[in-house]
Amino acid sequence: VSCSARLPVYILIISLIIPEGTVFGIFNTQGLALMAMYLVGMVGAVLVAWIMKFLIKAKERSYFIMELPVYRMPRWNNVLLTVVEKSKTFVFEAGKVIIAISIILWVMASFGPGDRFENIENKYASALADTTKNTQHIESLISSEKLENSYVGILGHWIEPSIRPLGYDWKIGIALITSFAAREAFVGTMATIYSVDGGDEDTDTIRERMLSSVNSRTGLPVYTFATGISLMLFYAFAMQCMSTVAIVYRETKSWKWPVIQLVYMTAMAYFAALIAYQLLK
Repeated sequence: VSCSARLPVYILIISLIIPEGTVFGIFNTQGLALMAMYLVGMVGAVLVAWIMKFLIKAKERSYFIMELPVYRMPRWNNVLLTVVEKSKTFVFEAGKVIIAISIILWVMASFGPGDRFENIENKYASALADTTKNTQHIESLISSEKLENSYVGILGHWIEPSIRPLGYDWKIGIALITSFAAREAFVGTMATIYSVDGGDEDTDTIRERMLSSVNSRTGLPVYTFATGISLMLFYAFAMQCMSTVAIVYRETKSWKWPVIQLVYMTAMAYFAALIAYQLLK
């Protein structure tokens, strides 16, 4: 089911592939597309639950009976203690996993092999020293090249053959990798890749750069209608949320179910995106 973290991704991609307009003079076309993505998530959740009913056999019958308590005004000291206890549990149990994975992704995005980063800095050193030039734009170019030459960038190039059938290039591959820490990282990653001075807040410039992006192999635009639908379906089904992985691990006291979830949801996202792109291209 779609969460708020997917909203920045949906809004950006919908603005790329769905023209502004109305249906029956009332309903906004982009708004309908956004609603459709939420419906897709709900249908996917019901479908997976139905399949899991046959794959995972219940050991005992559950009647799902909830006895509603007598409603009273809460005692604020009890509320505060509960909030503190739950927060401590999340921070010290799930938080350890989230921090560990986030650090790994940060290191992969911030460092690269050999002297690649040093060569990039030397390349732009004279331009940065020139006070007549826009240093903010030059720094954005440096960040973009560093990201491409980082371990994450190398991994993005490495996985490109596997995501090419989905309509993606290595730049989208980098965004997919960073999004496994948090889905909303997609917009910030795009801002860095396309050297947007204003960062992820300057969505208009990000959209313009993405629209003008051309596939170096085919000479065609990267972000077509087929690619946009494929990308949104991938984000609708993939479990790109380390908080969820950490919580499942904490509740089950095992890596079995987090890994199963990560594998089957990524596979589901991949094949949904693959089918959509191949049918729509």
